[in-house]
Amino acid sequence: MDSPLLLILLSAAIAIAIAIAAATDSCPAYPSVPPTDCTVSTDDANPVAVRREVYGDGRIFDISHRYTVDMPFWKSKDGLGQFLWLPASMKNGSRSNNSMMKFVSVHSGTHVEAPSHMIDRYFDAGFDVDALDLAVLNGPALLVDVPRDSNITAQVMESLKIPKGVRRVLFRTFNTDRRLMYKTEFDSSFVGFTTDGARWLVKNTDIKLVGIDYLSVACYDHSFPAHLEFFEGREVILVEGLKLDDVPVGIYNVHCLPLRLLGSEGSPIRCILIK
Repeated sequence: MDSPLLLILLSAAIAIAIAIAAATDSCPAYPSVPPTDCTVSTDDANPVAVRREVYGDGRIFDISHRYTVDMPFWKSKDGLGQFLWLPASMKNGSRSNNSMMKFVSVHSGTHVEAPSHMIDRYFDAGFDVDALDLAVLNGPALLVDVPRDSNITAQVMESLKIPKGVRRVLFRTFNTDRRLMYKTEFDSSFVGFTTDGARWLVKNTDIKLVGIDYLSVACYDHSFPAHLEFFEGREVILVEGLKLDDVPVGIYNVHCLPLRLLGSEGSPIRCILIK
């Protein structure tokens, strides 16, 4: 076969393959339920974005809470409050929409904490969220259900029988059953680690990533000492405010990425689980 003819046929085949790929993967940035063509029809000039919690045919779970003005905030009765403004709006004559964001605290919503959160010498030494190890925040993880009648004590930790070698564990507690992260008013009766529970985990397991389903990994009455047990060795990373409802217990790959906030002891974080 002549070279020019071969090139023509190859070019045609590539063009057909690209067209097929485009037709079968339309509008990939915005998934819809059920999957549909993303073109705008004449009777749907204003399509509405679909918000999901599960992606990839049930393989990917978003375990981060959506930020809203009425989500719970530490010791607040009124929730987080306004955190997003639109100072430049196309409706008001701007050529584009440009939002401005301001959080009351980096410890709101689903977030990660660095050792500098409660140990000042680590704050001075620069152990902030930008220094956290992404190898710990990403990898195989175990989702477990905690007994509903107790905080996470040393006895509870021992009863969970988490195998040696497991480095990342997400603890689903009574907080999820009570839907505390969906209630505006802060609830100090949330479930969390006691001091002896945190100490037992640090001394008897290989866990380096601890995730929990409310605003603090430590229960209210043990907030400071339990955090110190986790932070002192600078080996355990805490992720708080996870959304674990409707996710089956089991082993996943977890992926958590904080913002690179230089000098900050906490950061909002996006976490997903992949089967």
